Amino acid sequence: MSGSEEMSKALKATTPGFPDMPSTIIRATIVQASTVYNDTPKTIEKAEGFIAQAASDGAQLVVFPEAFIAGYPRGYRFGIGVGVHNVDGRDCFRKYHASAIVVPGPEVDKLAEIARKYKVYLVMGAIEKDGYTLYCTALFFSSEGRFLGKHRKVMPTSLERCIWGYGDGSTIPVYDTPLGKLGAAICWENRMPLLRTSLYGKGIELYCAPTADGSTEWQSSMMHIALEGGCFVLSACQFCLRKDFPDHADYLYTDWYDDQSQEAIVSQGGSVIISPLGKILAGPNFESEGLITADLDLGDIARAKLYFDSVGHYSRPDIFNLTVNETPNKPVTFVSKSVKKEDDSEPQDK
Repeated sequence: MSGSEEMSKALKATTPGFPDMPSTIIRATIVQASTVYNDTPKTIEKAEGFIAQAASDGAQLVVFPEAFIAGYPRGYRFGIGVGVHNVDGRDCFRKYHASAIVVPGPEVDKLAEIARKYKVYLVMGAIEKDGYTLYCTALFFSSEGRFLGKHRKVMPTSLERCIWGYGDGSTIPVYDTPLGKLGAAICWENRMPLLRTSLYGKGIELYCAPTADGSTEWQSSMMHIALEGGCFVLSACQFCLRKDFPDHADYLYTDWYDDQSQEAIVSQGGSVIISPLGKILAGPNFESEGLITADLDLGDIARAKLYFDSVGHYSRPDIFNLTVNETPNKPVTFVSKSVKKEDDSEPQDK
């Protein structure tokens, strides 16, 4: 018997529980599909169909793409140019705003009921409306049908900034669930090192990345995050054809392909699930709508962090430190005038 075999045998003999320490394995599914544009009820109906299918295959966690409810407005220009506005663009925004949902609200209640019905944890990309400002938001639901909360995208990209507001530090949650610590960063937020670090600092284990980026380069970012964070990464992107979008003269065709037919691929998907050890567990799918499913061995998190824990033993807080402002930033704050007690009040004329 070799020396290493003898040491292993000795450890197993002297360490309580060493021989049998089974890992927890959960099943997660990404839904890669297109929004039903300008029809939120049908979009939720479509979502339920995919959730039912995922649940029938044993999924415990189901993740949808960025802006699945109300839609990612790829190619829309809303009539906007520098110093230019037009009537058609404003009406396009009116329709987009009408498709967005209030959080909490009836659509959120419906999604919570769907999560309860199929007994899944659900992460849903949606366009949220707060008054007349829109936010790109990820919604979280428990398998008991409880709305856990939301994450608002903190930094919209390029023209997104003309139609979406900015989230603040009050909605960067990580939820401690029976499946693991669950959170999300949306699309190119995932390129923001400090945002990622804030999620690592909260102990994220199931890192959801709803996105509209179907590029091959995106896969490299997802692989890096899995390794950097020592977490499972679930990146969900829509798969859309030109015919999925409403006809509009101002629509700018995607630059993925030259084909501008109704069957042209506008958003090519690329949804993928990656382990903390950098192993691709499912996907990427660049071909069609569908489900991307994998079994996640949560023991891989500890295995990965033996060598690298970016906010633990591989950090240097004596040199580098991150402070996150979680205070809600409101543009208007109302302070009510205090009412004096009756015996302290001013004498009243009779």
